[in-house]
Amino acid sequence: MAEIIGVRFKSVGKVYYFDPDSLQVEKGAKVIVETTRGVECGEVAMANRQVEDESIVKPLKKVMRIATAEDLKKVEENAAREKQAIAICNEKIAKHKLSMKLVDVEFTFDNNKILFYFTADGRVDFRELVKDLASVFRTRIELRQIGVRDEAKMLGGLGICGRPFCCSTFLGEFQPVSIKMAKEQGLSLNPTKISGTCGRLMCCLKYEQEAYEDLLRTTPRQGSFVRTKDGRGTVVEVNLLTGMLKVAPEKDQAAAKYYNKSEVKVLRETQNYEEPAGMDAENE
Repeated sequence: MAEIIGVRFKSVGKVYYFDPDSLQVEKGAKVIVETTRGVECGEVAMANRQVEDESIVKPLKKVMRIATAEDLKKVEENAAREKQAIAICNEKIAKHKLSMKLVDVEFTFDNNKILFYFTADGRVDFRELVKDLASVFRTRIELRQIGVRDEAKMLGGLGICGRPFCCSTFLGEFQPVSIKMAKEQGLSLNPTKISGTCGRLMCCLKYEQEAYEDLLRTTPRQGSFVRTKDGRGTVVEVNLLTGMLKVAPEKDQAAAKYYNKSEVKVLRETQNYEEPAGMDAENE
């Protein structure tokens, strides 16, 4: 067993494990740690606990110290400098006429590096931009191209449900979402209705997928040939949540009746679903 704490560097971001080095820290406390990017100030998302050695990658970096008032003041100063850096970078982008959109800027706690996050339709030659920014800030500059889902997570906003984006409020990491999920849940396959503001399939399609998969295992699919108490017929409509099936009799297709899935026996299953052409199969 190993003692760890979980630290998060963004309000809704991935939790990283660190060695507390005998320090006892509570959830919500600020700590100073060393990361691959340099020294950073993060928030404790998981207090001291014991975990299996196999669940972590050793060696873990140790917590340097619990953040002091001076450390927290520096974090505030960096946040103010980030706003200034956004304005300066946008000016430089316009000067070099680059086809890119600046999304966010991050200063590392020790100011040894500044990260500029941007989106673009393709590859961008930003070598001259980096030189200009380095001459202004006198530190290491890193430009990092991100995808539309990461952009939505950073900027935030309201989804079509009227609530703040899931990715910017509680989703620490993105999960793969496929068009097949929408089909299995009986949703419209109109891209405008199942896509989020980022243009990708909505993350919430993933939430109930396991429940639908379980129901699909015990419910005849639409198009299946079944036997009912009134004879054989074809399933023309399925309600997964209620378990009710609309079955059209073999001899009189117009005289369709409703049955519970427990009242029918499948004689021949329908063919597997194929994803429609022209739509993204899966969110990366």
